[in-house]
Amino acid sequence: MLLLLIAALSLVAQKSAEHVKTYTPDAIHWGPAPDALPPGAEFSVLEGNPMRPAPYTMRLKMLDGYKIPPHHHLRREHVTVISGAFKVGMGDSFDAEKMNEFAPGSFAYLEPTVHHYAMAKGETVIQLHGTGPWEIKYVNPADDPRHGAKPGKAKKQ
Repeated sequence: MLLLLIAALSLVAQKSAEHVKTYTPDAIHWGPAPDALPPGAEFSVLEGNPMRPAPYTMRLKMLDGYKIPPHHHLRREHVTVISGAFKVGMGDSFDAEKMNEFAPGSFAYLEPTVHHYAMAKGETVIQLHGTGPWEIKYVNPADDPRHGAKPGKAKKQ
């Protein structure tokens, strides 16, 4: 009877492991950020597909000074600061003096259509999660990198 119980628990553990994916910082694979973001950032999808209507988790790595112009999203955005400092301001125009700075461990969520802008202070990693599709709409269409704008360039350290 004990052997049968051990065998059953082993099968349950194996089946459960198939539904678990874990990442350590050194195991995260980074690539270029999507075209919808200004050039200069790196990007990693940890869970799901942000372009599909399903849950996703992704990370964005930015160099010091990287900027994202005023924009909004069509769905709620959840942001956790993993490292560095992430500065966020509200409104239709970028104003560094009106930004709040968020340290590692900080969390925020923004409702759809809330206009905001952001900047990295030091090398910064944030985690975004939500339900896709993830979309970004720039307040000023001229800021959209899909149309040739390049506002996000960061200074290399």
